[in-house]
Amino acid sequence: MLLLAGTPPLVAAERSMAAAVPAVAPNHATTVLDAREAFRARDRLRLASLRAVASADRNPLAPWIDYWELTNRIRDAQPDEVNAFAARWSGSYVEDRLRNDWLLELGKRRDWTNFALEFPRFRMNDDGEVTCYALLVDHLAGKPVREAALDAWLADRDASDGCTQMSTTLYEARLLTTADAWRKARLAVEANRPKAARQAVGLVGPGAYAALGDVLDSPARYLARNASAKRREDAELATLALLRIAASDGDQAAGLLMDHWDRELPNELAGYAWAAAAKQSAIALRPTAADLYQRAARARRGDDPELALPDETLAWKVRAALRADKGRPRWQQVMQAIDAMSAGERKDAAWVYWKARAMIALSGDNEQGEAQRRLARALFLSIADQFNFYGQLAAEEAGSPQPLPARPEPPTPDERSATVGNPGLVRALQLIAIGLRSEGVREWNFTLRGMGDRELLAAAQLACDREVWDRCINTSDRTKREINMEQRFPTPFRRDVQAHSREIGLDPAYVYGLIRQESRFIMDARSGVGASGLMQLMPATARWTAKRIGVAFSPQQITDRDVNLRLGHAYLKLVLDDLGGSQALGAAAYNAGPGRPRRWREGATLEPAAWAENIPFNETRDYVKKVLSNATYYAALLGDPKPSLRERLGKPIGPAMPGARSDPDLP
Repeated sequence: MLLLAGTPPLVAAERSMAAAVPAVAPNHATTVLDAREAFRARDRLRLASLRAVASADRNPLAPWIDYWELTNRIRDAQPDEVNAFAARWSGSYVEDRLRNDWLLELGKRRDWTNFALEFPRFRMNDDGEVTCYALLVDHLAGKPVREAALDAWLADRDASDGCTQMSTTLYEARLLTTADAWRKARLAVEANRPKAARQAVGLVGPGAYAALGDVLDSPARYLARNASAKRREDAELATLALLRIAASDGDQAAGLLMDHWDRELPNELAGYAWAAAAKQSAIALRPTAADLYQRAARARRGDDPELALPDETLAWKVRAALRADKGRPRWQQVMQAIDAMSAGERKDAAWVYWKARAMIALSGDNEQGEAQRRLARALFLSIADQFNFYGQLAAEEAGSPQPLPARPEPPTPDERSATVGNPGLVRALQLIAIGLRSEGVREWNFTLRGMGDRELLAAAQLACDREVWDRCINTSDRTKREINMEQRFPTPFRRDVQAHSREIGLDPAYVYGLIRQESRFIMDARSGVGASGLMQLMPATARWTAKRIGVAFSPQQITDRDVNLRLGHAYLKLVLDDLGGSQALGAAAYNAGPGRPRRWREGATLEPAAWAENIPFNETRDYVKKVLSNATYYAALLGDPKPSLRERLGKPIGPAMPGARSDPDLP
């Protein structure tokens, strides 16, 4: 049973499970917090002193102080020190974290012998630069690495030392080619990663590298001064200039292609540049985007794997096709874009769903069309068990809306005992309790590695009982077969949320769906831009809303549970009313401000799922889909008789009705 307001109290065994995690003594907490500050200040003497204090006091969080002390001087560390640290804290997060740091240091030292000894012990293996060093070591040992090395290099965003060393060595060995270098440069320019682009083009030669400076600094001027592309190198540089322009102005890039460069460039490069212009036009929600994508397809006239369009460009091709022709999707274009994606990307639930929709729309009224509809239904069913936005929609399309799974058996006494006796989970909760949430979350997630469903459910329950709701949710989300929806979608503060919702006419399931996405019920959550509290209110928005509803407010109250809930409910209600009650528009406005969804609804009238998929901001697009998906599950858990996601999405979204008025002051 979750520790929820308005629900029966915990049974004694579950209450003891929460209480079994010992609190950190105040003097121990002070030592740890002081050590973290000394680490940030790079104060070696202070760290060494605090490490000794922690050891003498048997501080339960001593591994972290030990880690900060050693990693702070990692450049001077010796293998025996690192080995001794690993022995002291064997199996812990900090052991593996230090090994990550040590492998990076060994790579920088070019100590390939010790690197080769240490790398197999690295359990997380989630550092791209370490991966590049490891592939370089494998190459030096005579192992075949081309494909893995190319993938790692293309994924490297910042020209890290490890990936630079690896790519340079493999290029000199002719395992990476000039075509690979230009491919890397195209991806880097499109992603606005000039350092990575320079590193890639530097492999080609000093002339290309010098010219790239002009391309990046002033691409339009470069194209005006270099109007010919007879050599492949000139064509590649011109393409990079067009990509640089397209990244900020798709129409300008399209105009340059139309006027000259479509004829000057090789077909495959012209097609790539057209697609980049089309992507930017699609992000800007321009009605011409689908036509630009068609122009790109005509220009390419082939499937050169080295010039395959990035998955992101193809994703925007799908979105542009869904918006095309005043909301009458170009389903053939949807199919083409999804089929051209990488194998991994095609498995994403979004593209499985839209491909199935396209297959149905394109199916004829004949036997072949019926076979195509059966294939589409099979695609829907392949994702219908996924607990997400498109999984829900696919289940509804297949005619079998997702039922809530049966609640699994609660953790047994032995499972609870193993959980509260797990040092990593205990340290994580202690770190979170003293305010070191980032460190605690990392320790917690590392400790979950390799756990089965029953272990995960027990760990999630421990977090729920401690009201560490983000770990409760995220841990339970990892289970594969045994699904506890009350852990995944908890309802803390239920009495307050339902009271505020009833008072002003909001759907409590929608509110819960939003809070789960905003803060994971962390009361003192604070975003990078300053949004705070359960409902992540910006200070200016909180002040404006308090004044609008006539309540007193001071900035210190923004993380107060009751104040944050009251102001958050009020602001959400004002946003929904301003946008005609659409929950999709309301969620977008809550995340990105009301002015943006007002603009995004202009143009074609779209079904709400297609409108949500076309939101230009990645964060907001993901947010809207998750809030509405969350709300649908919350509705079912709260007993709403109509938990359908399609019903929640509501009417088609398009321009506001004539005469409709918006509140110009709404922040």
